[in-house]
Amino acid sequence: MRILIGIDDTDNLESRGTGYRARDLARQIALNSFGILKGITRHQLFFDRRIPYTSHNSSACLEIETHDPSPLIGFTREYLLRESAPGSDAGLAVALFEQVGPEIVEWGLRAKKEILTQDEARRLAGKHGIHLEGVTGTRDGIIGSLAAIGLRKSGNDGRYIGVGGREIRELKGVLTGTRLFSEIRIDAIEEKDGSTIPITDKINTGDWMRPVLRNHKITLIAEKAQNSESYEWQTASKEYIKSITG
Repeated sequence: MRILIGIDDTDNLESRGTGYRARDLARQIALNSFGILKGITRHQLFFDRRIPYTSHNSSACLEIETHDPSPLIGFTREYLLRESAPGSDAGLAVALFEQVGPEIVEWGLRAKKEILTQDEARRLAGKHGIHLEGVTGTRDGIIGSLAAIGLRKSGNDGRYIGVGGREIRELKGVLTGTRLFSEIRIDAIEEKDGSTIPITDKINTGDWMRPVLRNHKITLIAEKAQNSESYEWQTASKEYIKSITG
């Protein structure tokens, strides 16, 4: 079964961010044999002074493959209660992949451009049988956690901060596409315009490699290398990836 776990607002100004918590949660799920990580996506939500957020107003979605989803809700709840920073308003959403329909996707898209309410989030989750709960503080995190699973299901939002296989942050240097496919779980290597890059070409992965969610695929975006005889491509810059994912 494919399970989506959305978390939001687990941090404060002094603590590690929600992205770190999502990666650590994935490690704990694996260590306890509750499932296998397929990927963690970061999703940018609406920036507005009327919305309380720590620094970037982003949420995270874990995609877990499991034969038995029953322990995941309780385990994740206990993790957030234990690890969320003081003063945080952590929220949790858990759903089967197929439970996340068009209305939840639309909720995620709305959360990127307008102010939403807890009451509406609860109503929508209840209508679709999605587990949604506020774990700490004001419980405002339910808005972003529900948005995270909707945006993940959309197939065209956010960047990956974790994937199956080797840790993204550890993978550096010049590698062929073939090697990249064997080291981490990615589905495609493309240019900015969507053109496919030959898997035998060499790519300089730099020090900030972040695949994006494009057309429902984990996609590494690269651009032609300039003035290099040792590789043909380099991963798209941090500035470019942030410009298209927030």
